[in-house]
Amino acid sequence: MLSTLGTVLGGIGLFLLGMVLMTDGLKALAGDALRSWLARFTGSRWTAVATGAGVTALVQSSSATTLATIGFVSAGLLGFNNAIGVIIGANIGTTSTGWIVSLLGLKLSVGSLALPLIGVGALARLLGRKRLAQAGTALAGFGVIFVGIDVLQEGMAALSSHWDFSRYSAEGIGARLGLVGLGVAMTVVMQSSSAAVATTLTALSGGAINFEQAAALVIGQNVGTTVTAVIAAIGAQAPAKRTALVHILFNVGTGTVAFLLLPLFTHAVDAWTETYLHDDQALSLAAFHTAFNLLGAALFIPLIGPLAAFALRWVPEPHAPLSRHLDASLATVPALALDAARRAVDEAVGLLQAYLEEALRGKPVIYPQDARAVLPVIASFLQRVPAIEPQRLPVFAAMIQRLALAEQLAALLEDCELAPLLACRGLAPARAQLARSLATGTALPALDQAPLPLRSEVLHRTARRELTVSDAIDTLTAERTLEQLLTVIARLREDVPNPSPMGAP
Repeated sequence: MLSTLGTVLGGIGLFLLGMVLMTDGLKALAGDALRSWLARFTGSRWTAVATGAGVTALVQSSSATTLATIGFVSAGLLGFNNAIGVIIGANIGTTSTGWIVSLLGLKLSVGSLALPLIGVGALARLLGRKRLAQAGTALAGFGVIFVGIDVLQEGMAALSSHWDFSRYSAEGIGARLGLVGLGVAMTVVMQSSSAAVATTLTALSGGAINFEQAAALVIGQNVGTTVTAVIAAIGAQAPAKRTALVHILFNVGTGTVAFLLLPLFTHAVDAWTETYLHDDQALSLAAFHTAFNLLGAALFIPLIGPLAAFALRWVPEPHAPLSRHLDASLATVPALALDAARRAVDEAVGLLQAYLEEALRGKPVIYPQDARAVLPVIASFLQRVPAIEPQRLPVFAAMIQRLALAEQLAALLEDCELAPLLACRGLAPARAQLARSLATGTALPALDQAPLPLRSEVLHRTARRELTVSDAIDTLTAERTLEQLLTVIARLREDVPNPSPMGAP
C-alpha cells in the first residue's frame, strides 16, 4: 500500500514538475508578447474573454493569466470591466489541460514519444541559448508531464485494488459536497488545478473512481483555483482585490450552477461522448469541465457591468493614494513595474505643478505633502525590480532621471520661500506666463528674456542705493527660484521612452 501511495505521489510530483517547466519555458519564450497580447486584445468584453482563454491555453496556467491580469489592473493598463472578461476566459482556457491529458497523456506510450521529448528538450536547454534554451525547457516539461501521467496511471490502477472508492458515492447532496470539498483541497495542496484535474482523470481512467465522483471533484478543483488570486490580493491595492473578488464570484458561481445541475450535466455529457467520442470516460470528463465553464461564461458575460459595480462597492478606493499603482505583485515584472512607477511620478508631478500654478496666481493653497511623500516610496518600489534587460535600460535610466527631477521640484516648492517670487514686481510677466503654461501646457517663459536682464538691473540699482541690500537679496532669490523652477519643469516636459508593455520590444 505504501509503495502504491508513493507511486501516486511521484506521478503527481512529476506532473507538477513538468507543468512548472513547460509554463516557465513558454512564458519566457513568449516574453513581452504575452503581456502585449493581454494589453492589446482586450478592447471589448468578447475579445477580453477570447484573449484570456487563448493566453491560458498557450501557457497552460490560469494562475499566470490571473496574476498578469491583476498586475495590469493595478498598473492601470487594463480596464476593470475587461479584466473580468480575461478572468472568465482564463477559466475556459484552463480546461484545455483536461483535453491534452485525455487525448494524449492517457494514450501516449512514454517510451515512444515522451522520453525522446525530454531528451531533446534537455539538450536544447543545456546547449542552446536564449530562445532555443527556453523552447527546450518547455519541450522537456511537456515530456515530463506525460511521464508523470504514466506513473499516475500505474499508481491509480494499483490503488483501486487496495481501496474501494465506491463507498464514497456521489449520490446525495452531502456526498457530492464532500467530493467538491476534496477537489478544492486537492487544488490548494497541489497549487495547480491542472495537476488536480490530471490526477482525477488518471483515477477515472484507472477505474479508481466513477464518472459522477470525478465530475464532483473537478467542480471543486475549478473553485480551488481562486486560492492563487486570493493570495496575490493579500496586502495589494484595491484594484487587485476587486479582480480577485470577481475571480472568486465567477468560479464559485459557475461551480454552484454545475453542482446543482450535476446529474443532468453528467447524463447529457456522457450521452454526447458515448455518441461522438466512443464512450471514453476521460474525454467525457474533459468535455464536462469545458461545458460547465462555457455555461458559466454564458451566464456571467452579460453580467460583467453589474459584477464590476458590485466589486467597486464592496472594495472601495477610500482616498485614491498616489501609491495605488505600486502594487507589490508588479515589482517582479520590469515592464509593468516601470509603467506603474511612471504613472505614480506623473501624478505626483501633476499635484506639485497644480500647487505652483495656484500659488503663482496668489491663491491660498496647501503644499501637497502626499506628492512629496510618495517619491521615496517609488524609489523603494523600483529598488525591488529584478535585473533590467539590456533593451529596457534606456527606459529605466529615464525613469530614474524623471524621479530625480520630481524630487527636485518637490524640494524647491517645499524648501524655498515663494513669497519673494510672488512679491517681485519685475517678475510679474514671467510669473503670469509660467502660471498660464502650467495650466494650458503652452511654452515656458524663456530664461534669457525675463530673469537675466532683471538681475543686472537689480545689481546696478543696489549699487546706486536705489534698493536696499535686503530687497536686492529677496529679488535675486526670487529670480534664482524662478530659473530653477523653469529648468526642472522644462526637463520634466521632455519626452521619456514609454515603459508600457505595449511599447516594449
